[in-house]
Amino acid sequence: MISKIKKIIKNKLYREMEEGDIVIDELKSYQNNGAVVVDVRSPQEYEEGHIDGAISIPEYNIKKNVENILKDKNEKIIVYCSSGGRSRKAQKTLKKLGYNKVYNLYNGIENYF
Repeated sequence: MISKIKKIIKNKLYREMEEGDIVIDELKSYQNNGAVVVDVRSPQEYEEGHIDGAISIPEYNIKKNVENILKDKNEKIIVYCSSGGRSRKAQKTLKKLGYNKVYNLYNGIENYF
């Protein structure tokens, strides 16, 4: 039981990169080539600072609003949040909605500013 708890804590603290994760250098390259960058944090967090050019669609509003904002489901989309958790959830939601090229900024933006 203790080893299971340690594994859960390790996964929460030191999440390994998964398929569809990108790092900040890749984000900049994708953005320079026309990818849409979506900040999935709260509007308040977005106002406190965000990646230049990013649009705000809070994770809790992805299902409700994204198809009105991002109409091309083949467009490259990069999602990010503070630490990578909400953006991972948003990435999965977008894929379920039929978006084909969705990337998650690994570990969020906490360590990039």
